[in-house]
Amino acid sequence: MSAIPRYRAGHEPALLSAGFRPFFLFAALWAAIAVPLWLTMFAGAAPSPAALPASVWHGHEMVFGYGGAVVAGFLLTAVPNWTGRMPLQGGPLAALVLLWLVGRLACLAPSNPFAALADLAFPLAFLLVIAREVLAGRNWRNLPVVVALSLLLLANVLVHAGASGWLADAALGNRLGIATLAMLISLIGGRIVPSFTRNWLARMRPAVAPPASFGTMDRAALLLTGFALLIWVAAPTARLLAPVAILAGLAQWVRLWRWHGAAAWREPLLIVLHLGYGWLGAGLLLLGLPVFFPAFPASVALHALTVGAIGTMTLAVMTRATLGHTGRKLTAGSGTVVIFALITLAALARLAAPFAGGHVLPVLVLAGTAWSGAFSLFALLYGRLLTTPR
Repeated sequence: MSAIPRYRAGHEPALLSAGFRPFFLFAALWAAIAVPLWLTMFAGAAPSPAALPASVWHGHEMVFGYGGAVVAGFLLTAVPNWTGRMPLQGGPLAALVLLWLVGRLACLAPSNPFAALADLAFPLAFLLVIAREVLAGRNWRNLPVVVALSLLLLANVLVHAGASGWLADAALGNRLGIATLAMLISLIGGRIVPSFTRNWLARMRPAVAPPASFGTMDRAALLLTGFALLIWVAAPTARLLAPVAILAGLAQWVRLWRWHGAAAWREPLLIVLHLGYGWLGAGLLLLGLPVFFPAFPASVALHALTVGAIGTMTLAVMTRATLGHTGRKLTAGSGTVVIFALITLAALARLAAPFAGGHVLPVLVLAGTAWSGAFSLFALLYGRLLTTPR
């Protein structure tokens, strides 16, 4: 079963009856649109937005546009379960969605002197909503979520400050945003992946040993990952990054191996969670290689963490949560399997692009088409479930 709670909708439209509904749908639609837009900018067929340079806009919209919406959808539906308080619904939820939409349009507009303020309104409002719920519910265990949202807000501020010339490098903010999402995968993924696997194995393969309980290995993986990501954000070329990131990646893979995902290969909804978490370990390992081998493209690790870990893990959570909380059976149909295959192809193609030589643009187009196809198919297959009553 999903870790996100179920509850009865009131008199509001079905789309506004739970946070996951509008945010998962709009996140998927924006992911499907934004990457083709970026490719046209990269190819010189479209101008860059006025608010951010094209390369910065691409990273910003994937992290704070798409990623911010998925985090909002998950937390607005999970936090009531953690706190025992009523979820955000109806008009207040619509207002939050509108702030997110305004931010996307502001960052894309040809000329908008208030783009930064418009874009920052959503993460600030969302942080205040979640902080209020966690504090009112005295749910101290999940205070790290409030810290993570604060870091996402700070990261977004740093992107705009860099784009405005107040800081030397806008990429600092994008790195902090990516690192925060990666740490959320390590923290929340570290809860739900073994939990869902344990439940499935107990039901389908009781003879297989359950995933290992949280212990010293998990704490070590979390600490090493946090330290590696901190070094990468602050000093991505520091020699210390290599050993720490490689150790963190190996620790994450050991952690994943202890969850016995191979025994659940028959269930795509479950195995894709293991695949997404595995991309996190791969991204950390790859972060260390440019320090030892300066010619190794740094973008490989970057896209292992983003397209691989963030893209796969968020799609895995979105599909599972949507099925579970709209009353459907937690089983992947053929269309959902295609979604998972497309996001995997997108990740592999994007990692291969720096090695494609003169064929880099066709490989990027392949990666972008697979990415856009995965999210377009999600919107097509799951849009009806997200917009109709349970």
